[in-house]
Formats: sequence, structure tokens, C-alpha cells
Amino acid sequence: MSEGTRGKPWNPYIAGALAGLLLVLSVWVAGKYFGASTTFVRAAGMVEQTVAAERVATMPYFMKETPKVDWQWMFVVGIVLGSCAASLLSGTFKVQAVPDRFAARFGPGVGRRFGVAFVGGVVAMFGARLADG
Repeated sequence: MSEGTRGKPWNPYIAGALAGLLLVLSVWVAGKYFGASTTFVRAAGMVEQTVAAERVATMPYFMKETPKVDWQWMFVVGIVLGSCAASLLSGTFKVQAVPDRFAARFGPGVGRRFGVAFVGGVVAMFGARLADG
């Protein structure tokens, strides 16, 4: 990447448009929509299988959606690796417990940041599962 682009985040409109094109390509080539919410539930099932495999085997949801590594799981891994690569290549990667924007609005508390992130994740996952995602 050239020195002129280091430190500049990617344009979210271009990245969003490219993600939209990737979705169309995914449906056209594989006949499947990409998504992530089922992957998180399956990952939880895989973790639970290490502790109580017999319980997971009897749960109706996991009878329908077997906890396994599949293309969706690898897609989520690709999201993590790709976003890490993008931030490293653009020079914007940094580890920060409380982002500046959050601290400016809600204060620098790590506990508050964790609580808000957790509640937001629960609400987002509930909505995704409600929509059968």
C-alpha cells in the first residue's frame, strides 16, 4: 500500500457497496446469503459440546442446526482476518479498551463500555435470531 494511503480509513460507502456486490455474487454462485448470527450460535454449541455433548445432542435447535465448522463459520473467520489486515495495511490498527468517540460521549469507564457493548450485542443477536438469521 502506498505511503499516501497509510492512516486513512477505507471509505465506508465503497466498502459497503463492495460488500453488497459480494452478497449478490454469493447468491448467484452458491445460492446462499452470507450471514453471521447462526455462526455465533453454532460456535456456542461447539464450545458447549466440549462440556456437555449429550445435552447439545438433545437440544431441538442443535438438532436442526448442527454445531460445525462450515462455509459460514469460515466466512466469519475471514471477516476477522480481513478487518485485521485492512486496519494493519491502512496503518489505523490500535488496541483500545475504550474508543475515543465512546469516551467523549459516555466517559472513559471500561466497565461501562463492556456493559453497553454486551447489551448491544444481546439486542442485535436477539433481533437476528427473531428474524431467523
